[in-house]
Amino acid sequence: MPAVIHDTAIVEKGAQLGDNVDIGPFSIIGKNVSIGDGTRVGSNVLIEGNTSIGSENTIFNGAAIGAPPQDLKFGGERSFVKIGNENTIREFVTINSAVGEGESTSVGNNCLLMAYVHLAHNCIVRDRVILSNAVNLAGHVTIDDWAIIGGMVPVHQFVSIGTHAFVGGGSRIPKDIPPYFKFAGNPPKVSGLNSVGLERRGFSIETRALLKKAYVFLYRSELNVSQAAEKIKEELDQTDEIKTLIEFICNSRRGLTK
Repeated sequence: MPAVIHDTAIVEKGAQLGDNVDIGPFSIIGKNVSIGDGTRVGSNVLIEGNTSIGSENTIFNGAAIGAPPQDLKFGGERSFVKIGNENTIREFVTINSAVGEGESTSVGNNCLLMAYVHLAHNCIVRDRVILSNAVNLAGHVTIDDWAIIGGMVPVHQFVSIGTHAFVGGGSRIPKDIPPYFKFAGNPPKVSGLNSVGLERRGFSIETRALLKKAYVFLYRSELNVSQAAEKIKEELDQTDEIKTLIEFICNSRRGLTK
């Protein structure tokens, strides 16, 4: 079926709409926007810039996607917003375009962005991420698969949050959050392995026990981060999860949250 466009919506010439796309009342779709099959756009939504949105997404009222970045370095260069498939983008979410010629702000697949979430320029949000109400990501933040961030959390620019990490609501995050662990508070402090989340996602008892040992080296010993990483390499089985943790530690730009 062709797209269904409400009489009050504006779809500029050049926009590409897939089959079964639904555009709600008073929404505006810019000329360089593409929207995949089955995506539903609510009322009063603005999608502009060089924005591509995949299939089967649901975008609620008041969202604004593809606006120029809030960065004084931006000089009008051609940059992008890229959103995957089967995401839920709730009320008044804002997703800005990137800074830098050819650069992108991106959201993967099967993510939930709750009301008032803000993704600044050049953010990368990977698959199955949950950002709770009013999470605010500064520029160049990376959120890896399956991470969950509680409500009202500001994340400093260039911070990375690892896969399967959990951040409690109201925390301010100025440094990197390693994968598989839980953090909360101001300043944020580690509170152990994200055991419940890992169990729900099918991680074995053995894998969780191994990650718990890595956690002890990293956060419950007298070792500094480099020494802990060496211990993890030397003394623990190098499973995919341990390799992911070591890689995250080695690539940290902001330093780990301690």
